[in-house]
Amino acid sequence: MMHAMRTTTRLTAAARLALTLGLSLPATLLAQGADQEDVWFRGGPEAARHALIITGAAASDDIRARFSQWSNSLHDVLARDYGYSADTITLLLDDGTTAGANPRVDGSSRREDIESAVNRLQQTLQAADQLTVFMIGHGSSTDAAAKFNIVGPDITGAEFATLLAAFRQQDLVVINTTSGSFEFSAALAAPGRVILSATRTRAERYDPMFARYLIEALDARAGDRDKNGRVSVLEAWTFASQSVQGWYSEQGRLPTERSVIDDNGDGNFSLEPSASAGDGSLAEIAYFDNHSAGPQKSSPEARTLLAEMQELERAVFLLRGQKANYLEEDYWTRMETLLIDLARKTGRYNELP
Repeated sequence: MMHAMRTTTRLTAAARLALTLGLSLPATLLAQGADQEDVWFRGGPEAARHALIITGAAASDDIRARFSQWSNSLHDVLARDYGYSADTITLLLDDGTTAGANPRVDGSSRREDIESAVNRLQQTLQAADQLTVFMIGHGSSTDAAAKFNIVGPDITGAEFATLLAAFRQQDLVVINTTSGSFEFSAALAAPGRVILSATRTRAERYDPMFARYLIEALDARAGDRDKNGRVSVLEAWTFASQSVQGWYSEQGRLPTERSVIDDNGDGNFSLEPSASAGDGSLAEIAYFDNHSAGPQKSSPEARTLLAEMQELERAVFLLRGQKANYLEEDYWTRMETLLIDLARKTGRYNELP
């Protein structure tokens, strides 16, 4: 299978850097190779980013207006701040009736439009491209099935997972901001995917605020905690999750939603992702945009340095997540080597016109 080829033919980023720098890695880590998160979300200059926004049916006119506002805002933020174009954003909004008046809208959230959009993306995306799926609306979960409420017959988590199975060679992020989203999201978990759920139990069935604060995290890169000029999925999740809890506190209400994340493919979502929890490593290196040198840094040397800087930064994150596998002194020696190399390349990059 193509997916198997991808996950068994690459050394990890940390391994390749260590070999380049003349360092050694434990044999166990070298043997893991691309079975680990290192093979995913490389985000090279050639990798494209695509977004699919699916906004389902609303229970009332007021809710429909809120969902529509969130969807339009998300579309605009991705286009303005993250370099997406009309060709790389697909917005499926409610029944699609506003498509004529709203140039952002590409169709409805009916099953046939969802399937058509997914099939089109399958034909468009190249290997190592990234697809981020945003789900806005209502969800439900019963013993029978977890569903996303769309126009017409609802779609289940298992059915949506079947649609997404086509993206074996691409990096995939799914952000489910709906009520009762947990079990639907759990059905999508797989190696190489980052899955966010606005809720963590079936009982959390009230309309979440998570979508609002996720968009705030992306808007003007407000969620960029490490100030590297980019927003990772983990940073956006952290910003939104903390903001949601702050909102409930300000309202003097008990929280009816707690967002969770899974990025190791086991379907066991983490409320507090960390290396010990097993989740968070992929989300930390999955970004919403490509790192671009921009027109002011368009020389071949700048592009080469930027790619090397990105690889080093990525290796720092991955090494940090593997700290438990090293002796303390060995870990800090490796980290120092990476950080010094990153600082040197960054200094040279900043010197370029």
